Amino acid sequence: MEKITWKIGISSVLLAAAVLVSCGKNEETASSPTGVLVDETATGVFPYKRLSTYGFFEGELKALNPRGSVVLYKPASSLFTDYALKSRFIFIPTGQKAHLNGTKIDFPIGSILIKNFYYPTDFRKPEGERRIIETRLLIHEEKGWQAYPYLWDAAQTEAVLKVVGAETEVKFIDYSGKDQVINYIVPNKNQCKTCHNQSETLAPIGVKTQHLNSELNYGSVIENQLEHWTNLSILDGFEGAERHPSMIDYEDQSQSITDRAMAYLDINCAHCHSAEGPASTSGLFLTYDQTDPLKMGINKTPVAAGKGAGSHTFDIAPGKPDESIVTYRMNSTEVGVAMPELGRTTVHKEGVELIRQWIQGMK
Repeated sequence: MEKITWKIGISSVLLAAAVLVSCGKNEETASSPTGVLVDETATGVFPYKRLSTYGFFEGELKALNPRGSVVLYKPASSLFTDYALKSRFIFIPTGQKAHLNGTKIDFPIGSILIKNFYYPTDFRKPEGERRIIETRLLIHEEKGWQAYPYLWDAAQTEAVLKVVGAETEVKFIDYSGKDQVINYIVPNKNQCKTCHNQSETLAPIGVKTQHLNSELNYGSVIENQLEHWTNLSILDGFEGAERHPSMIDYEDQSQSITDRAMAYLDINCAHCHSAEGPASTSGLFLTYDQTDPLKMGINKTPVAAGKGAGSHTFDIAPGKPDESIVTYRMNSTEVGVAMPELGRTTVHKEGVELIRQWIQGMK
């Protein structure tokens, strides 16, 4: 389903110690069963060829069982990626802390975001057998964030760096019991920056304050994620959940349709459609806290949509979802029309229906 392709360049990163210090020059012997890999003199060593070398997980790699210094996280709402499920972890070097700064979280050099994309064999049994397709690493290097994709083998024993991306067929049973087959394409680095672009700099998407100011089940405790990080001494600046912005899960049908729609647009669109994003010149700003009707696209004509507008006049025509450019583009897979431009090859039917209902209710 996910038709995105990364082309990765090799660069170096200086990682701080987690629990061990390694020579790191020989990738085949650098990993350790006692903690996350680190090399305090690394030059031209990272990224490693194999995911296992980093030492993020213990036991069978496919179990994704994090070591103590690797912490689970989950945004309140998740970016749609052709129905792939995801598990996410963060590593922050020992003795270092991230800093909460308004809606942004500033991460120290050596921080690593670990995002695993997988498909259950049967979506009706999400905790059952699964196939992990890829793991993407965002490593905060001295020259900024760098992205590296790792493709998992068929045996699910290892994931290997793919600098030119990859393509693989994925089969699964969907929620309705139907067999599905997709052609999954792993993205290249140039395409990665298309979405992860903040003021022309590569940046994470799902680790802003509002995305993580929510509770998560850590197995032994259910706790606010930012409070959990604070208690682990890997975050400062958190002053209590009520004092920081937060978003809801757009799939939570107990919430208002407006809040759900804005949460959906924020996580799926706002990384481009924001003041710092590559679509800033469009005048369409879709952050969760947007209240200006024109910036939300209501009765707004597009700056330059080309064939992406179809026969429609306004980004959002109140009460008329079938005459709105937003839903028209969400409901397409045609190149030059489909939005988002990358990250999906299928239509997110549930997402389209959510936005349709939201627009339908406008007066």
